[in-house]
Amino acid sequence: MRPIPKNQLDPKIKNVWRISDAISLTIIYLCCVIAWPIVALAAPEEAWWAWIVTGVLTAVWVACLIIWLIVLPPIRWMRWRYEVGENELDIARGIVWRKRFIIPFVRVQNTDTKQGPILRAFNLASVTVATAAGEHEIPGLAFEEADELRDRIAEQARLAQEDV
Repeated sequence: MRPIPKNQLDPKIKNVWRISDAISLTIIYLCCVIAWPIVALAAPEEAWWAWIVTGVLTAVWVACLIIWLIVLPPIRWMRWRYEVGENELDIARGIVWRKRFIIPFVRVQNTDTKQGPILRAFNLASVTVATAAGEHEIPGLAFEEADELRDRIAEQARLAQEDV
């Protein structure tokens, strides 16, 4: 079995994940909880159960925030690894369901960098490697490192396709 890839993501990605997850969890919570106070106001004689449902949803939301914002980011960061070899890109990730991708450079069709507003705030970017089978993303690299990695993968892919 191959050794685990050497390179880790920038540690600032943990804060990006925290912000993104907090936004997602809050939107889901608001979509789920918004109806219950309206029901309680529309039928005040049976409002007690609507307030109980709202309280339970709020408790679940707080528990999810604790798990996704405190527990998971450090574990997720430790498990995310990548390495650019001579002939392939090796990506390993996952906490419970671990995934390992070996992407031969001869199969690479396109490489891109992406930077959304949260990544930009932390001066991070993601590198996306596209093949006929789909896309693979390496999130949370320093912007300059992401540009260098994108160019290196593109050059390796060009050389691999010239050899064929």
